Amino acid sequence: QVHFEESGGGLVQPGGSLRLSCTASGVRFSSTIMSWYRQRPGKERDRVAFIGPNDGTSYSGSVKGRFTITRDNDKNTVALQMDSLKAEDTADYYCNTFPPQESWGQGTQVVVSS
Repeated sequence: QVHFEESGGGLVQPGGSLRLSCTASGVRFSSTIMSWYRQRPGKERDRVAFIGPNDGTSYSGSVKGRFTITRDNDKNTVALQMDSLKAEDTADYYCNTFPPQESWGQGTQVVVSS
């Protein structure tokens, strides 16, 4: 059974940093593209970044240069380092495969506010 568990969210001031982590199970992690998604208030969920099995990465234009996605195939984890956070990064963040499975985790909330 596919399961994703996200953690690391919280309240941070603009310009601050957070590191999100996700543990995946029920997927062939080491051979799967993993992605972080976010759903901002009143918006649809969209993709933030993804990382391939061999660590190739891609980022949305709004986070490129500020966010870094990494993975640990031994631990089935994927992380998202978020720096220079802005108010518009406020969202619920989720990890999933790319393309995503039908099942989603609970997500972790990030609030960027002074």
